Amino acid sequence: MTPPANKVALTLLAHPDDAEILCGGTLARLADAGWEVHVATATPGDCGTMTADRWAISATRTAEARAAAAMIGATYHCLDERDLFVVYDKPTIQKAIDLFRRVGPSLVFTHAARDYMLDHEQVSLLARGASFGHGAPNASAVPVRPGGGRVPHLYYCDPVGGTDPLGHEVEPTTVVDVSAQHERKLAMLACHASPREWLRAHHGMDEYLDHVRRHDAVRGARVGVAAAEAYVQHRGHPYPQDDLLATLFGGG
Repeated sequence: MTPPANKVALTLLAHPDDAEILCGGTLARLADAGWEVHVATATPGDCGTMTADRWAISATRTAEARAAAAMIGATYHCLDERDLFVVYDKPTIQKAIDLFRRVGPSLVFTHAARDYMLDHEQVSLLARGASFGHGAPNASAVPVRPGGGRVPHLYYCDPVGGTDPLGHEVEPTTVVDVSAQHERKLAMLACHASPREWLRAHHGMDEYLDHVRRHDAVRGARVGVAAAEAYVQHRGHPYPQDDLLATLFGGG
């Protein structure tokens, strides 16, 4: 299938740094291929600290997100919801729909439907709902971007660790080789300096970059490359049935 004419990719994920961890290499490949890339988070990361107040950490983390996105020429957006309180409700659905109408994506990435934290699962619903309905004329007062409004290709990123909340391994439909982009992905992730201290204090994890290296190496081994990112494509009616990522970059 010929790639869509409006080469616009959007990630809608929960927190600053999620895009870099889960699909940063693919976003870099898309940017290199001439795609317009948008990185959106539901929250500004306001609970991702053990020391700062929510306003200070939000300012820090959104600045880090903008800096990471700028490394591949991407635009950063934030729905300004609160960490740990993301819900699929009318006001938040409206924010997501408005974002989709402004951006006009033909390719969307979001969290796995079943993931280790509920913010991720709720954002997955928001992205699914907005991707389906944003083109409906009465869904929003925000004008649909020219060339936009159609149901986009939708992909669910790997949950962290590649397993669902019950420990079952996720079987991807598509694996994208990001070996050539991996150092750039890690540089984007390194822009997010503030989460390192949070992870050390709350998760007992002091291996922010090494965790990503290991996971991407495991996914890469699946297709015989050094590093890869894995996805599950949403193929319900009326979503596109062809695997756009495989068409663009190979893999499977």
